Amino acid sequence: MLLSVLLLACSSEKPVLKGDSIGSCSYTSPFSKLPECRDFYGAEVGEAEANCAHVDATFQEGVPCEVANQLGTCTFEEDGVQIQATVEGTDASNCGSNRFGCEVFANGYWEPSSTCSGTDEIEALDDPFPQPVQECSDPLPGEPAGQSANGQVCTWDMVSGATEEGRHFSDYAQCAPVIRQRGYTAVPANPLADEPDPRMDDPEYVAEVDWVRGQVESGSCECCHSSVASEGAAVFNTDFEGNFANQFNDRGLAMAAGWIPTIGFGTYPPEQNNGFERSSPEDPYLSIIPTTDQARMMAFFEGELTHRGVVPDDFAGDTQGAGPLDEQLAYEPEQCSDAEGIGSDGTLRWLPGRARYIYVLAADATSPTVPPNLDLPDGTSWRVDLPADGSPVESETVVYGQVPAGMIQVFPASGPPEALVPGKEYYLYVSADVLYPISRCIFTAGEDAPRTGCNTGAAGGGLASLALAAAGLLRRRR
Repeated sequence: MLLSVLLLACSSEKPVLKGDSIGSCSYTSPFSKLPECRDFYGAEVGEAEANCAHVDATFQEGVPCEVANQLGTCTFEEDGVQIQATVEGTDASNCGSNRFGCEVFANGYWEPSSTCSGTDEIEALDDPFPQPVQECSDPLPGEPAGQSANGQVCTWDMVSGATEEGRHFSDYAQCAPVIRQRGYTAVPANPLADEPDPRMDDPEYVAEVDWVRGQVESGSCECCHSSVASEGAAVFNTDFEGNFANQFNDRGLAMAAGWIPTIGFGTYPPEQNNGFERSSPEDPYLSIIPTTDQARMMAFFEGELTHRGVVPDDFAGDTQGAGPLDEQLAYEPEQCSDAEGIGSDGTLRWLPGRARYIYVLAADATSPTVPPNLDLPDGTSWRVDLPADGSPVESETVVYGQVPAGMIQVFPASGPPEALVPGKEYYLYVSADVLYPISRCIFTAGEDAPRTGCNTGAAGGGLASLALAAAGLLRRRR
């Protein structure tokens, strides 16, 4: 569930469990806040113990899960270990999100309980992904004039945004949208940070640590990696009294050094982001940390890796630093099922669920993911969005090129989209929210006959919530 994300299977057959449960672990999802329990099948005790440690739980050998009030179970494989996760609860409003997390993020088989039977369609969230908003305000008292019109400071409320160098992001933008745009939970730092570091007696080294600290605080990273974080810092804390760089684990240092591409997080070009830039599809081997001086930032973290005896070959082949975000970006759609596509009359069909974003793209287009630079891929023919306060639309209520009431056309900027060419293949991408796909598949324009491709929104079941996928990403980033 933590590693096998955003890859959908064609089979909807219920998997056969490998013998009896060897044991289980119970925990509370750090994001959904729902209690969950995992049973392990065909696994070694050590493998189960390591898996439970990912969710801060203790494995109990020979003790299977016993959950009286269930929303459903999710059966999936992670690193070759078969897991059945049971979601506890009685609130049917949580059924759709857990089904989605299982099928889309865990590539699992979701089997609903009687509580969820018939109520687990993929639903748009009540608190949708906040689209970027640029905040412009006067500088704080005692701070110099800003670089924008009338001396103001302008900052994007976005996880890839940064305010002006030398200022704090949280003083000029809101952290609440940033945390909503990317999963956040408090995660312990590397224990190495508690050990004395004689390098902190070197004024030149301390000056570099302080520069890196300041760069982080000017970016939205401050929202999750400082005392501003509502539940505690995630992995590293810029307010740490000591060398905060020692809080990173090796892989986090490698991403900060640009050794592991992290393009899936998205980025602004520096001219739109107060001079800050980070890893992008155009230049993937830049730091994950937005900075005004990439060479200096990467050199600092390369020095940290060298200090620990870590070399680039230790991360050979590690090319997806953004975890599930990278995997969705790399998703390759299959043929549409007979419930999906665009008919000869232009009517769009997708799997059960109400849509907030609708794309029609070239068949070979990259899958859309996050703003500001990955949500409008080359090859987009048509895109319509729902404002945050709008009502999501249902399948077979939308006609290609006709903007549904309450939605807005994002592409093309004006006028109708190009007509679909009969017999030509296109990519249909429909989602309940950003990174919340319902259908994403290839159809042939003008073709009404049923197709036999994958059911692209439902592979079958078990838990695996979006929250745990994000939690797994946080742990791998350390």
